[in-house]
Amino acid sequence: MSEEPRPGPESGQKFRLSVEGGNVRDVGGPDLEAPAREQGTPGRVVEYTTPRAKLIDEARAAIRADLATYPRALAAFEALQGDPEALAHWDMANYITMRKLGYNDHGRVHAFITGAASMALTDLLLEGGVKPDLIDSGIGDADDVHLAVILGTMLHDVGNQVHRVAHEEHGMRLALPIIDRIMGPLYPDPFKRTKVRAFILGCINCHDLNPAPLTIEGGITAVADGTDITKGRGRKAFSLGSVDIHSISALAVDEVVIERGRQKPVLISVTMNNSGGIFQVEEILAPKVIRTPLRGFVELRASMRESGEEQILSRVRLEGDAFVMDLEGGEQVAVEVNDSQKQTQEAVIENLGLGSGRR
Repeated sequence: MSEEPRPGPESGQKFRLSVEGGNVRDVGGPDLEAPAREQGTPGRVVEYTTPRAKLIDEARAAIRADLATYPRALAAFEALQGDPEALAHWDMANYITMRKLGYNDHGRVHAFITGAASMALTDLLLEGGVKPDLIDSGIGDADDVHLAVILGTMLHDVGNQVHRVAHEEHGMRLALPIIDRIMGPLYPDPFKRTKVRAFILGCINCHDLNPAPLTIEGGITAVADGTDITKGRGRKAFSLGSVDIHSISALAVDEVVIERGRQKPVLISVTMNNSGGIFQVEEILAPKVIRTPLRGFVELRASMRESGEEQILSRVRLEGDAFVMDLEGGEQVAVEVNDSQKQTQEAVIENLGLGSGRR
C-alpha cells in the first residue's frame, strides 16, 4: 500500500492499494522449486516481495478509521481480527490455495485488504445516496450495514481450506460459529441478529458470483474481492520458463484506488505497468462490477503508467458490458467483457434444456 497518509474524505479518495515500490527477487528452496520441476520448467523461481505486516497494518488502520462512528461494526471487527478460529481459518485457506493449488494469497492479508476496500465502498455508496438492503428492508441502519459487510468480506474465503470447489458453501458453514460468537453480545435480540446474519452469509455465498449476489451488501463484498489484483497480492513464486498471461498480469497492476466517482458514487481506478494487467481487470474485477447490484453505482477505469512498457493502450473504461479502450493514436475500440464464468453457466443451462421460461 501507499506510504502516504490516508487521504481524508474531502479528497474523494477512500482507499489506495499501491505496491509500485516492491521488488522482484530470486528465491530458492525445495518447497518453491518443486512445482517448477513437476511442470518441466527450470528450478529457479522469482517472487514479488511485499511486507505482509505492513499491508495488514495499513488495512487495519483504514478499517478502524472508517468504522470510528459505527460502534457495533467496530466492535465486531476488533473481535474478528483477534479471534483464534478466524486466524486459523485464514492460515489454512492460504495453505490450500497457495501451497496446494499454486494460487495467490487467500488468507489473512487478502482478508484485511478486501475488508478495507469493502469499507471504502460502503462509505462512498452511502454518501452517494445508495440504500443498502439492510436499510432498505427496514431491518437495520448504517452500523448494521458496516458490520455485515466487514464480517462477510473478511470471512468470505475461509472455505478454501476445505477445497476450492464449493468454497463458498464451506465458507458459510465454517464462518457461522465465529459470526454467532461475535454477534451474540452485540445483538441481544435473536430476531434481529438472525436477520442481520442472513446478509453476512449472503456476502460469503455470493462473493465469487456463483451465484451472483442479490443484495448491495453482497455486491460490495464481491467487488471488494475483485479489487485485490495488484502484483502485491502475488506474494508467491512464479516459475521461470512458464510465463503466461496469468503470471504476467499478476505482476502488471501497480495500484488500485477507490474514490468518489464523477458520474457515479464510486470510481475504481487501476494503474498498470504493463497492458497485460488488463487481463486481471477483465477476468476478475469487471465481472464483479457488471454482475452485482453495484453495476449502476461504480465507474471502472484502467490506465498505463507513463514509465511502463511502450504504450499501445493508454486508458480503458467500463461502459455497460464493454471496455472502451483509448489507443495512443487517438482511436477508440469497444470490446465486450469476456465474462467466462457467466458463459460457462449459460452453456450448462442450455445443455440441460432449462429455458428462461422455467420457474
